[in-house]
Amino acid sequence: MKIMVIQGPNLNMLGVREQHIYGPVKLEQIHGGMKEFAGQNNVEIDFFQSNLEGEIVDKIQECYGEVDGIIINAAAYTHTSIAIRDAIAAVGIPTVEVHISNIHRREEFRKENMIAPVCASSIVGFGPFGYHLAMIGLIQVMNEVQAAKEAQANQAK
Repeated sequence: MKIMVIQGPNLNMLGVREQHIYGPVKLEQIHGGMKEFAGQNNVEIDFFQSNLEGEIVDKIQECYGEVDGIIINAAAYTHTSIAIRDAIAAVGIPTVEVHISNIHRREEFRKENMIAPVCASSIVGFGPFGYHLAMIGLIQVMNEVQAAKEAQANQAK
């Protein structure tokens, strides 16, 4: 199994920006913990971060046929990007959305979520631990998808 983790704008500034909201943990530390957990679960994992919407869309499209699941923190694009939403829908890869802060308890504009309807699930407000929760959930979803494919193949025989 292979997971792609896609990080949106300003997440490269974690540990520096608004620590009262996002905490002191840096993106590299989050990715290190995810890599360790993936290794313990025989999951291959790759990471991508961009501040540019088009690059995020390109990366989602590149995942088609290459990965079994996506974890995405689209950051501010969550609230504005129909393009990212459409890319997730187009590839049909199980996707879990993560937000470090609880976007539902923040500014009104953050309550609009363009990508949640095309994601398998959303993890919000658990800080960096949300990425760990997303991996657990996504591994479960990927196992279910694999089991369904195997059952379908067995029925076809």
